[in-house]
Amino acid sequence: MKFKQPVALVLAGALMCVSLSACSKDEKAEDAAKSADAITSTASGSETVKGLSGMNSERKQVSYMIGMDIAKSLKEIEQEIDVELLTKGMRDQLAGKPLVSEAQHTQIRDAFSTKLQAHAEKVAAELPKKNLEAGKAFFAKNKTAPGVLTTASGLQYQVLRQGSGAKPATDDALVKVHYQGTLLDGTKFDSSYDRNEPAQFSLAEVVPGWAEGVKLMTVGSKYKLWIPSELGWGEMGSPPVIGPNAAVVFEVELLETKPRPAGEATPPAGQ
Repeated sequence: MKFKQPVALVLAGALMCVSLSACSKDEKAEDAAKSADAITSTASGSETVKGLSGMNSERKQVSYMIGMDIAKSLKEIEQEIDVELLTKGMRDQLAGKPLVSEAQHTQIRDAFSTKLQAHAEKVAAELPKKNLEAGKAFFAKNKTAPGVLTTASGLQYQVLRQGSGAKPATDDALVKVHYQGTLLDGTKFDSSYDRNEPAQFSLAEVVPGWAEGVKLMTVGSKYKLWIPSELGWGEMGSPPVIGPNAAVVFEVELLETKPRPAGEATPPAGQ
């Protein structure tokens, strides 16, 4: 289980979503909403998105949307959740008849938060070693794959398409590229393709493995680069997606390269 936010904030956000969510199946809550100044329309045909089955009003669509948001906020602890009791808790609270007192609520929440925090700290402590070992095992196997080449530094690459243009001439050359970055498990963390716009930067700005790989390329080429952690983001990683000692994979198309203009300051690497 990986926590992108402090556990207390995750729980606080989830509990806030729960307390703000309206359950349209609760008749008493519906009656109260009808008698109050409503923000959303209950009229059939008032829906924001047309054609959603069973959601022919704005209120129904908003209720379902909030339910989705609650589920997203609880995704990282879904194995700890009893959905039926979660729903009952919402209904009881909205009806003003919770089965748990405020003191008991606080006691349960604090105990669970402490448990989750301890688990998160344990996982975080083990993650650097786990990622490092996983990377070493992957690179040992990948180096024997057809078409994969390994440099002296440990970078692995494969030529997907060989171009015929120029290579980046210097360590701080400017390049224009399309690229996609993923973890070893395929989790995508960056993509110029998704932005529909090539990226432009100096090779001095990027992590060493990326710069080394692109310097091997000619304009018009497309390479796949497997970058070990020591040539990437190292022990620090790049939260929230790239963990400590995590290896990464890039597919890169080199579209253009040119020297950095004379006198222009070189930015720090690895940004």
